[in-house]
Amino acid sequence: MRPRTLLHALVLPTVLLVTAPAVHAAPDPQQPYERVLNGTFDQAKTPWWSSGSTPSRIDGGKLCADVPAGTANPWDSMIAQDSIPLEADQPYTLRFTASATTTTTIRAVLQLGVPPRTTTFNKTLTLTPEPQTFTVSGTSKSADLHGQLSFQQGGAAKAFTLCMDDVSLTGGSVAPGAGRDFGSPVHVNQVGYERRGPKKASVVEPGDRPVDWSLRAADGTVVRTGRTRVQGDDDASGQHVHIADFSGYTTNGTGYTLAVGDHVSEPFDIADNPYTGLRRDALGYFYLARSGTPIEATYVGDAYARPAGHLGVAPNKGDTDVPCLPGACSYRQDVRGGWYDAGDQGKYVVNGGLAAWQLMDSYERSRRQGDTVGASDGLLSVPENANKVPDVLDESRWEVEFLLRMQIPQGQPLAGMALHKVHDLAWTALPTQPDKDSQPRYLHPPTTAATLNLAAAAAQAARVWAPYDKEFAARCLQAARTAFDAALAHPDLYAPDANGSGGGDYDDTQVSDEFSWAATELYATTHDHRYLARITAKATTDGFSWQDTSALSDLTVARMPESFPLKLSLAASARIVKIAETFVRDQRSQGYPNPNKPADGTYVWGSNSVTANNAVIMATAYDLTRLPRYRDGVLEAMDYLLGRNALDQSYVTGYGERASHNQHTRIWAHQIDPALPDPPKGSLAGGPNSTLTDPVAQQNLVGCAPATCYIDDVYSYGTDEIAINWNSALAWVATFAAAR
Repeated sequence: MRPRTLLHALVLPTVLLVTAPAVHAAPDPQQPYERVLNGTFDQAKTPWWSSGSTPSRIDGGKLCADVPAGTANPWDSMIAQDSIPLEADQPYTLRFTASATTTTTIRAVLQLGVPPRTTTFNKTLTLTPEPQTFTVSGTSKSADLHGQLSFQQGGAAKAFTLCMDDVSLTGGSVAPGAGRDFGSPVHVNQVGYERRGPKKASVVEPGDRPVDWSLRAADGTVVRTGRTRVQGDDDASGQHVHIADFSGYTTNGTGYTLAVGDHVSEPFDIADNPYTGLRRDALGYFYLARSGTPIEATYVGDAYARPAGHLGVAPNKGDTDVPCLPGACSYRQDVRGGWYDAGDQGKYVVNGGLAAWQLMDSYERSRRQGDTVGASDGLLSVPENANKVPDVLDESRWEVEFLLRMQIPQGQPLAGMALHKVHDLAWTALPTQPDKDSQPRYLHPPTTAATLNLAAAAAQAARVWAPYDKEFAARCLQAARTAFDAALAHPDLYAPDANGSGGGDYDDTQVSDEFSWAATELYATTHDHRYLARITAKATTDGFSWQDTSALSDLTVARMPESFPLKLSLAASARIVKIAETFVRDQRSQGYPNPNKPADGTYVWGSNSVTANNAVIMATAYDLTRLPRYRDGVLEAMDYLLGRNALDQSYVTGYGERASHNQHTRIWAHQIDPALPDPPKGSLAGGPNSTLTDPVAQQNLVGCAPATCYIDDVYSYGTDEIAINWNSALAWVATFAAAR
């Protein structure tokens, strides 16, 4: 969904009523639409927040806050909820019950939470120890998804406790979840189709009989016609879909469109190799995500250049001398470098290990398959360009060096283990540039999962770097061996599901898969038989992720059959092919070619990475068998990511007419601050998430079919975040698709 245009209207007079405490009845469908979430505070306060000066809590089903004395401005002490959709020229009515331990005044304010912060109402109210119900009304001047309802108590002469309940904000003409833009009913890969590959479109068409389609050149000339095949009802999207197959047309060109009746698709190309640019940009994302080094205009242009972050230069506390969380350890560590993980500026070993592995695995695959470009020096615009080392290895080394710094040194408790993560004490504002982050940073306790991620990635690095830097390779191998032994000695140190602040938990209480993955990489590098018995994990149709690395063992064994016992390599290869066959079948059974078909219908956080990772398995099956259907499956998965999906949405910045460009990130947040750029070309959005994790999704995606639970909005971290392990999957698949 594209941002709405800001509209302006006159403000109607604000009306204030005070009545006795209200009792909420069941919602009446004839009444105005409710716009706040969790206004009854029955169990939790999310998504309400309060100022740092005003600690708040749930007390007896009410939201209560301790308001300090002596602040200067009303907004210095606030309780608020963000991401409330507003419509221009529409009236909104606030009702709530509140009391204070002393008679005092507060302000009830409805305004845009982002510039230009136009106000719908701003009314001063008098609270007493006796609960009262208030009603405030006004008309919005603007249309925006980011309204903010706040209660402002700053400037109090005397401290008091405020409690409120039954907060309701009604108004607007568009029902929650309605009014969404799904684009043209003719959904195509908005970038391009490979000339000799599959070329299909998905068409939203209610009828059960085939309909005519026409392929048009850029000048409007019809170059091919045909009739659709009826796919039928598509459960994931809630749409009735036809398939238009124009694979037989093989003439290169730009600006093609596909027409069905009066409906015309977004334009696309047909080319011998439409993915060369995406390969470069998806890999180039990682330089832009580097921590601890300036991002230089020489390589990325002025718009994306920025100073080094987290090197201890004020206001940074930095990553060069970081303490542990209080009580976790007594030492400090230099953990500079690595990649910023996602929308925040934390660095996580379990996510970084997988992302670094995928870049190195892409290199190994390219080298083995004769893809000289994917394994070349000079592919990327990075400082290491032209150093006679493949650029993808240079980039992955930036993360591996960080992983090595996260290993606990000898002489300390739990030596050899890897610290789980490093991030800010509290969430920074959106946006915040890395060099402007003033939050203290802390190391989090070591975990078995992080230690095995370090072992796996370092063992792989030792193997791929041996021809280029023997000293670095030896250092990696020693770290990998040490980490594996430390994990054997401490097999059950798990990351807690702490729901903490300042960074993600990345909790994982099942680590047999990590043991198998680390053992696989160590055996592939060393042929030391003591690791062989630990290779036990098997790939499944669940695919793989940072939390489930089982398939990575099979992928490495299948990629390097000469390095493993024949029985092991044959079994791994057979599983990969069988799973790939399931993914191809899943694609063909749906209206949109997604190899991700969850049994329970739930699209998870980062569902696009599931699609890309499943494409990695199909690509590996193609390498093993050379059966065209597996390569076609990979190309159709790219179709899905680039626009042939239920939303007619390309999820990759800079690729397609309707491309994501407002992804959740603190660094590239043009939607909030026009002085900042959009995320760089080649950035993959997380994609549909039917659990509706964040308030923006909860407000705007009510009732969405799973495959449509996505909104391109910087505040929707649950659907629109970027992450290194999502982009590493895209980079792997784009490199495969671009290989010749």
